[in-house]
Amino acid sequence: MNKQLTIKTIIKPLTVLISVGLFSALLSGCTNPNTPAGEEGYVFEKPRIFGSGGYRGSLIGPSNYGVSLWRNEIINIDMRPNTYTENFKILANDDLNISFNFHAVIAIKSGSVREVVEQYGAENWYIRFVRETFRTYVRDEVQRYDSVALKENRSKIAESVEIKLKNYLKTSPFQLRNVVVGNINYPEIVAIAVEKKLAAQQLLSEKETQKEIAQKDAEIRIEEAKGIAEAQKIINTTLTPNYLQHEAINAQLKMADSPNHTTVYIPVGTNGIPLIKGAK
Repeated sequence: MNKQLTIKTIIKPLTVLISVGLFSALLSGCTNPNTPAGEEGYVFEKPRIFGSGGYRGSLIGPSNYGVSLWRNEIINIDMRPNTYTENFKILANDDLNISFNFHAVIAIKSGSVREVVEQYGAENWYIRFVRETFRTYVRDEVQRYDSVALKENRSKIAESVEIKLKNYLKTSPFQLRNVVVGNINYPEIVAIAVEKKLAAQQLLSEKETQKEIAQKDAEIRIEEAKGIAEAQKIINTTLTPNYLQHEAINAQLKMADSPNHTTVYIPVGTNGIPLIKGAK
């Protein structure tokens, strides 16, 4: 009797411990995959001893998959437009090394997370599927232009790259929103030459301005000389003998009225106009 009691006393706690252990193990094996806003989640189960695991479903954030008895995991993919920047140092058509940035804004089509993960490398989709093609298109376009013409044609280059890249991504889950050329940096020797050229052009512009001013000044002086000559011509044509005699008579009358001088009139010439001399 005591022996049976002892066995029961041992088995019962042991059963409880085993049950608790199994329950704890079961809980530790449970997962609750979740996806944040702006992303989509690829829910999958790693292969187990029995079964092959694999894809279990997808989530559109923000949401969660719920508690799972199996160890389900999730790969979250950002579906929002993101800017991907590539840095270049390329030989232009005139064999000068040009440094610049190129930016591509790309988003992922909603509902395509399974395709992205299983066919395009999940989080590494840009590096595996887009990057090298994008860079090739940029190099091909840039090398068509001389270094000086790059800045003038940056919009045209961006447009051409955008058309090619959109066509490349047409059958994929990736959507190209925009392509932009960033800063273009020339070698130092080119930058110095450009600065000198701009300085020379500025100086030339100043000289042209000075030339125009000098021409205007000369025109003004010519016009002034013409005016003086015209005035002299008019005066010369109006200084007739009668006019001079009239002016002399008026001068004589004024001097005769003056109390401070003794005036002597000496007639000379055929017209009788005197030479006027003042005496104390």
